[in-house]
Order: sequence, then structure tokens, then C-alpha cells
Amino acid sequence: MTIHNFSIEYDAINSNNLFTNGDTINGRIILEVSKEIKIQALVFIAQGEARVCWHEQYGQYVTMVYTSKDKYYSVEHNILRETRHDDADIGPGRHVFPFSFKIPDRKMPSTFKSSVGKIVHKLKAELKQSMKITKTAKTHFTFVSQADMDIPGLLEPQYGCKDKTISAFGSGTVAIDVSTERLGYWQGEVLQVTAEIKNQSSRMVKPKLVLYKKKSYFAEGKRRMNTSDILKEKCDPVESGSNKTVTKSITIPKELPPSILNCSIIKLEYRLKILLDITCSSNPEIKLPIVVLPEQNSHTDMNKHSAKLKGFEASAQPSPQNIYHPPVQALAQPIQSSAQPQPAAAADSDPPSYGSLYPSYPHTDQNWSQF
Repeated sequence: MTIHNFSIEYDAINSNNLFTNGDTINGRIILEVSKEIKIQALVFIAQGEARVCWHEQYGQYVTMVYTSKDKYYSVEHNILRETRHDDADIGPGRHVFPFSFKIPDRKMPSTFKSSVGKIVHKLKAELKQSMKITKTAKTHFTFVSQADMDIPGLLEPQYGCKDKTISAFGSGTVAIDVSTERLGYWQGEVLQVTAEIKNQSSRMVKPKLVLYKKKSYFAEGKRRMNTSDILKEKCDPVESGSNKTVTKSITIPKELPPSILNCSIIKLEYRLKILLDITCSSNPEIKLPIVVLPEQNSHTDMNKHSAKLKGFEASAQPSPQNIYHPPVQALAQPIQSSAQPQPAAAADSDPPSYGSLYPSYPHTDQNWSQF
């Protein structure tokens, strides 16, 4: 083969290899050839987009496929044609073409991947030759959106209450009032929940806490939803005829992905469910929304945001054989971008305070498909 290697790579800017809004990515396109070749174009492309795809079975023979796509930015720059107007002669050896790309400094969803949908931020290179198939090299980078401190109710306490009358295998009433300090929490931060339980029944009740995540996907007026538990906590039981105030501290796992609320086709949300386990009876439960904020973003003053929350409470460079230095100013701004992503729909019967931002979609519960 004449072309032994065609690849694209970039330099990390921090130990976690994460990027955020406004960061600049520096990298290089590498081309290794065994003999001289002619190139029509060498194109650098940067893209950020979301996609969802799933299928649903209706009867024995009908299968419907639901897909949707949302684009956040698309940058394209022809590296060679900045200096040449005809085919470029590339001699044998290893050639390195540097590039520099600034991530748009606007609200965009973080990197996300599941079997049904994904949000990807990627860099590509295309090598075009006359009478030959275009060669493509690509790599993904992990984008973590800066903490959105403008989410409605982010600093406000969350409340919920519920009562239940016990009629089977007992009598009396049980009531529970639950509160958390606020809606938003950093990754790794301690969440404190307080529950006031009034057990005026003949049964003993056992309080339980569950932190779970909910993934929602939207396409063609349909919604696909999935929930899974993250952690569970048990509290001391409340005896019959007694009142008790339960306070529990839960640490938000540092590795938990931040909430995704700014994508029109994919949502990642978190809920804190507090329930009373009553034997031989349906369990009353309360769900409170939790927004998980990214703990660290490169080039972001997180101390300022942390103070705002707390105030409410009281690669080495390669040594290439041949290096081209085409102009890169055109990469500083996207030459094509889509409109701002629209918010996604509210997702369950206990909407959060920010639920009014999102329209409703029909719910489906068919089997999941691989994406």
C-alpha cells in the first residue's frame, strides 16, 4: 500500500483529558506514504451532534424505526488549498499537518453514549485523491459542558409530602414530609435529605432512600425512557404511634455524569426517591429532582460557582519528518453551525421545578434496541 498511515490526534490540556466551552484543541493530521502521491484536498472537520435511534415492534410483521438528529456545530477547513490551487505532490515519508480548533463558547450538551442515543464531539480528516475513494480518519474528544448556573430553581430547597391511610391488615395514617437543601449539587458533594415521618398507624414503617438516573430519548413525537438505581440507603424504622425526623447524608458519586438538560432529543436526569416500606401495603413515595453539576471544567472559575451555591446555605509533541504550516485562523470560528438546541420534554409524573421548560411527548415502553 502506498499510504501506510492516515490518522488524526490531539493534545490533552488537563490530566482528565476533558474539554469544555471555549477551549482550544491543538493537534495534527499524520500521513505516511511509501512513494510520492498527488492530493486533491486534505480537509479538517470538527463536529458536535446528537443522534437517537430505536425500533418498536407492532404486531408480528410491522417494525417502526424512530430516529432524530441534532447538530451543534460543524467546522470544515481545507488545509492544503489555503496555499495551493492544484493537486499537491506529497513525497515519501511521514508528514504532519498541524491544526488548531476552538470549541464554540456557547451552551451545548456534554458527551454521552448509550445503546439508544449518543452525543458526540469529534475531529475528522478527509484525504481526497483523483479517481480514488476518500480516506477518513477520526477521533472523539470528551466534552463536558460548563455548569449552567441559570437553571431555574437551582439554588432553591426542594420539598415533597404524602400521606396514606392504611386499611388492609392495619389501621391509621402515615404521613411524610421530605426536603433537600437545593436542586443543584456538584459531583462528589454531600446531599442532605430530611424526612419528617408521622406514623399514626398500627404498623411499623421503614424509610428508604434511592438515588436513580433517568434517560429519555425523543424522536418523531415518541419518547423512549429508561431508569436505573445508583445507590440505596436504609433508615431506622419508625414504630407504630410515633413521630420521627430522619436526616440522611448521601454523597453524589464523583464519577456520576453531569445532568443533561440542554439537548432536545436526549435528557439525563437524576431523582431522589424517598419511600416508606410498609409490609403488605403499597408504599408511599416522594420523588425530588436533583441536578448534578460538573465538579471541574478546564478554564472555568469553579470557585465562583461553588461560592454561589454555598452562599445560599449560609502528550508530548512528535518529531515529524515533514511539517506543513497552513493558515489556521479560519478554524477559530465555525463556518457552519445549527441553531441553538431546544430543551427536551418533562419526563415523569413528579416534574421538577424546571419542568415547565420542556414539552410533553407520548411515552412508549417497547423493548430496547441496540444503536
